Amino acid sequence: MRNRHLKTIWQLLWGAIATSLLYACANMASPNGGPYDEQPPKFVSSTPAPGQLNYKGKKVEILFDELIQVDKPTENVIITPPQAMQPVIRANGRRVIVELEDTLRDNTTYTIDFTNSIADNNEKNIFENFSFAFSTGDQIDTLEISGVLLDAATLEPMPGITIGVHTDLADSAFTTIPFVRTSRTNDRGAFTIRNMAPGTYRIYAVEDVMRTYKYSQPGQQIAFGDSLIVPTFELTTRQDTTWKDSLTIDTIKTVPYTHFMPDDIALRLFKEKAERQYMLRPERTDAKVLTLRFNASVDTLPALTPVNFTPSEASWYYLQAEDERKTLKYWLTDSLVWQQDTLSLSVDYLKSDSLNQLQPQTDTVNFVMRHRAKAEPKKKKKQGDEPDPIEFLGMNLSPGGTIEMTDTLSITFMEPVADLDSSLFRLERMVDSTWTAVNFRFFPDTTNSLRYFILRPWQYAEEYRLEADSATVFSVYGKWNNTVSHAFKLKKEDEYGHLFINLIGVDTTAFVELLNSSDMPVRKAKVKEGGALFMDLRPDKYYARLTVDLNGNGKWDTGDYAEKRQPELVIYCPKQFQIMQNWQVEETWDVTAVPMKRQKPLEITKNKPKEITKKKRDYRNEGKASSSSNPNSFGGLRF
Repeated sequence: MRNRHLKTIWQLLWGAIATSLLYACANMASPNGGPYDEQPPKFVSSTPAPGQLNYKGKKVEILFDELIQVDKPTENVIITPPQAMQPVIRANGRRVIVELEDTLRDNTTYTIDFTNSIADNNEKNIFENFSFAFSTGDQIDTLEISGVLLDAATLEPMPGITIGVHTDLADSAFTTIPFVRTSRTNDRGAFTIRNMAPGTYRIYAVEDVMRTYKYSQPGQQIAFGDSLIVPTFELTTRQDTTWKDSLTIDTIKTVPYTHFMPDDIALRLFKEKAERQYMLRPERTDAKVLTLRFNASVDTLPALTPVNFTPSEASWYYLQAEDERKTLKYWLTDSLVWQQDTLSLSVDYLKSDSLNQLQPQTDTVNFVMRHRAKAEPKKKKKQGDEPDPIEFLGMNLSPGGTIEMTDTLSITFMEPVADLDSSLFRLERMVDSTWTAVNFRFFPDTTNSLRYFILRPWQYAEEYRLEADSATVFSVYGKWNNTVSHAFKLKKEDEYGHLFINLIGVDTTAFVELLNSSDMPVRKAKVKEGGALFMDLRPDKYYARLTVDLNGNGKWDTGDYAEKRQPELVIYCPKQFQIMQNWQVEETWDVTAVPMKRQKPLEITKNKPKEITKKKRDYRNEGKASSSSNPNSFGGLRF
């Protein structure tokens, strides 16, 4: 009996143990594989060795401590001196293999700059700024120079641009021979040219898509330094901080290092005004309109001479310029002329020659109307039929509603008009609940004969209306206007803010532009008596940009390498201006206080730097197994 009870107890105990084990297995987590790899690959060895002298081979192998990959080697790996034949660069397990196709130069230091292209194969930890060098002679060059490349007009950092130096100091070297050493700008526009020999250099930048390592096409963006570069160095020290965590400093050590100079080179990238000017195919989609198109804006208007027709009047067209004077529309006024299917004209204009110089050119141009619309026969009217609607002369008046103090009222007609003067319009202002006629200036647009301006010194909170009676304005084709009544009013003074900027360090002709949050200019003011005044600003956040206007033409001008003329200097104010309603703000801006590379506020910088971030591990959940993810598992046990 006693043995029977003991047997029952043992059966119950083993059943409990089995149930516990089964429950434990059902909640088993897979191992997390140990600490997460957050370290980049480490250099182990190479052939040739780093800094090896008298190396004559053309193959470089570099071994790392783990499997690696090379991201876009043709774009990210920079080999200098530049290679005429593209090298072969590939990852093979833990190795990077570089095979040079060019013949190696004697007594030359070669640099393979991998930038940030090498990362481990699994976690993509980047080996930042890895560079490798060897020499074909009995010494290796070790000097460096560095700096930043910015867009000349906007001070945007310019990534992916080739930076090069020449020991040949002649101006022609930039356009005739490849650089002796090169680098490429990173996403911050920064660059470093490594392993330079002692000497004197000129420095350049070029948008080198074809990899010629020189300025070979007029359309390329370029930059050039005004001063000679002499690389040098000094032995100095700096503070090296070790952190226990993100908030706690462990130790601060003073460590020696080599400071290479110059390290503050600032280059400004620009494109020369080298756009070739020529005439595109003429158009005549409307019988009354002849259209000449040019690939570039024309400063001098073409002269037209009829060939196969004789106009009845000397002024036989109205000119309408569009698209910054790249498109010229000639509205014909003589019906006997525009009714012809083919019109031949002799066009005298300026065209770029092989040296990109504007030269007089005469072409005979035929305007053919191929798709003249056929007039449909009119149906006879029956008694009681509605009359045909009148097609009035179209016109557009702007702006309307509530306008700004800086606005100019404009009228744009859809067709040229004849005998137009200010007497056909009435401008009235509301005075004590009564519309009262006021004086105004009325004048045509000098580039668009279909547009006219109405100008008057507006006052705050005034209310106006512009009127014209029906059938008072006629187009040259016989259409007339419908009744016009265009009302608008101006904002109150307390709806605006005003800004005055005191400028320090400006001693030449200049202007200041206020910019919006998209880095687009919204207002411009000349620098007068040491400052720039902006009245009647909408409440908003503004930024400021100063342009040193050397030729006084009121716009930024690009540079010219042949003339050794740099683009006009642009300076950004690092601070933001907050304008509120009914505020009068006065600020002081020292334009020399901040280096060029730190001037432009990050908020309006479009080419923002890419941060290299490490992958975050989910330590809490990474070991949990999902029983629902595998239909062949139950409670962590596989069958």
